[in-house]
Amino acid sequence: MIPRQASQVNIIDLRKLHPLDEALELMHFGFRGLTVEADRYLDRHGLTRVHHRILYILARRDDVAVGDLLVILGVSKQALHRPLKQLTERNLVAVTRDPARHRFKLLSLTAAGRRLEQTATEHERHAMQKALDVASPAQQQAWHRIMAVLAEPLRRG
Repeated sequence: MIPRQASQVNIIDLRKLHPLDEALELMHFGFRGLTVEADRYLDRHGLTRVHHRILYILARRDDVAVGDLLVILGVSKQALHRPLKQLTERNLVAVTRDPARHRFKLLSLTAAGRRLEQTATEHERHAMQKALDVASPAQQQAWHRIMAVLAEPLRRG
């Protein structure tokens, strides 16, 4: 179930406790705005943001080992177990064994999983394009640089 929308509650008008609070709020609520239509689409299919994160990664990597997916998503086995089980039970994700390392499970999208992921991600692409369209190329480049700096600690492990 999707919570009430921002137009129903003024969620962005929060007290600022630090000069960077506005930027943090924009990041938080901006991300929610980016994903709101995709989340509505997923909700109609009984899925959530967590399911989409799994599908998104699997669409962009071939035969992902479960352990690798855990590292990419930054979650525990326990956190991944239920949504991954739901995706496999719905025939959105296929599980095979690595022929070289039989104990390793490899994950990939089924055709249905690929279609669902593409549609959900297209909602996000549309929102991202709409936002980028209001910025100059220099502003877009600055935004990309800021996001890369924020993501840097994840690359270093």
